[in-house]
Amino acid sequence: MRFSHVNRRTHLYLAMVLLPWFLMYGVSSLAFNHGEFFEDRDKALGLPLWNQRFERTYAIHVPENGDLRAVGARIMKDNGLTGSFGAYRQGPDQLNVYIYTSLRSTQVKYYIREQRLVAEDRRFRPDHFLTGLHARGGFEQEGFLNKLWGVLVDVVCLGFLLWIATGLYMWWKLTPARSWGWVALAAGLCSFGVFLWRL
Repeated sequence: MRFSHVNRRTHLYLAMVLLPWFLMYGVSSLAFNHGEFFEDRDKALGLPLWNQRFERTYAIHVPENGDLRAVGARIMKDNGLTGSFGAYRQGPDQLNVYIYTSLRSTQVKYYIREQRLVAEDRRFRPDHFLTGLHARGGFEQEGFLNKLWGVLVDVVCLGFLLWIATGLYMWWKLTPARSWGWVALAAGLCSFGVFLWRL
């Protein structure tokens, strides 16, 4: 089996393996670009985005500087909340903990001076689901599946690059297609370059 055969098979099977990821990133990019459609629909139907789950008194020390992630983890544990999360200050007197899974998001607001905790669940919306998948990555979250997702995103990115390289090799080996290939490549690079330069 020659290298060109290996290259073609690699290109073919990479496309099949990466198909769910191509679809996810492609469709979720449409959701990023047209989120106003879902927002306008919610306004027309009078659907609230957030629904309160609970409001209660709660006390925890929040350092002015330092690791807020540990505080967020403790708030979640004390109140029976689970999922991937991030913790950040909304202001000097408010700490927010944003908790998310693929299907559900919860926002917890801790009002430091009032020692009051409010948790709100975000209503499921297809665009939020898709954009959440698109943006998810990294290794800062605990749990095996979160780490595995981060590894798979790295592998998929490398797969995309290899798929591009094998496609370029096939194009170069097809001598009759080289002229139109140069046109297509130049058009893509020029259009992308113009936006990078002007935006």
